[in-house]
Amino acid sequence: MADDRHSTALDFLLATETPERSVTGGTSTQGPIDIALLDEYSRTIVSAVDRVAPSVVNIESRAERTRGGGGSGFIIAPDGFILTNSHVVHGAHEIEVNLSDGREFRAQLAGDDPDTDLAVIRIDASQLSHVRLADSETLRAGQIAIAIGNPLGFQASVTAGVISALGRSMHAQSGRLIDNIIQTDAALNPGNSGGPLANSAGEVIGVNTAMIRPAQGICFAIASNTAKFVAAWLIKEGRIRRGYIGVAGQTAPLHRRVARFYHLASETGVLVVSIDKGSPADHARIRPNDVIVAFNDEAIASVHDLHKKLVGDQIGTLNFRETTRRACAPRTGAAQVSQLAPL
Repeated sequence: MADDRHSTALDFLLATETPERSVTGGTSTQGPIDIALLDEYSRTIVSAVDRVAPSVVNIESRAERTRGGGGSGFIIAPDGFILTNSHVVHGAHEIEVNLSDGREFRAQLAGDDPDTDLAVIRIDASQLSHVRLADSETLRAGQIAIAIGNPLGFQASVTAGVISALGRSMHAQSGRLIDNIIQTDAALNPGNSGGPLANSAGEVIGVNTAMIRPAQGICFAIASNTAKFVAAWLIKEGRIRRGYIGVAGQTAPLHRRVARFYHLASETGVLVVSIDKGSPADHARIRPNDVIVAFNDEAIASVHDLHKKLVGDQIGTLNFRETTRRACAPRTGAAQVSQLAPL
């Protein structure tokens, strides 16, 4: 009789499904649709990683009088060009690259730009798997962000999060402000520097650069449009020559009336964040919160536009709109770009 009762109880337990519990202690409301969405999210991350990871490399650099360093990078062209951070390879007399397939190469520095913390190195190889660089101007806060790199020596590590914010600014090791920075909560650690930040399509949207300690989930990447522009110049000339105006800024919306006044196709400009004392912008009385709208009468819709206009040999006139400080009517003005400041 006892055996029958035990058998009946066991059958009952095996036949009864235990309700799933949520993290708050209540019964889970997760159904097939929720599970399907999570599975789709996982597949999206896996697919993006499969596209990008073969192009991610580990970089070890050695300098003559300092300790060696390391970081990450990613292949941007099939003939061996690799993009990374300047602080990973700057001043190195020896650079070694490990590919995802295990091959090792000695790399040469193709170009270095400490002011944007970007550098291009090259290895003697061909037909390499390479990434696609996305248009960072189309990014929105909340989009998926996937970081791949070699944190603390753990190669090909993947973390995922979202784009937390756009248009941040941060100081490069040269002391110059880098504009148009992407903020993400995808975890970064020492060794991630120079690695790719990718979107859900497996396109690179940024170059992982920095994190704030001891905070968690506040990490930064240089936007892909900045990286594309700088990399092209570094491959071509090995350095970047810039016109100097002495402002740091970020892309910001313009009032519709201002856009109409300047006959601008875009309703955005560059909001001035800070001014270098004694600079052309300072002498022209440009101040923080002013908005740059044109260079040589050509519209400036973003920080990326301004960077492009200031690179090369041209010297021109910067047009700006003064904000309503002291409750007075807005005015317009102009500042002359000074002589080039080569690296």
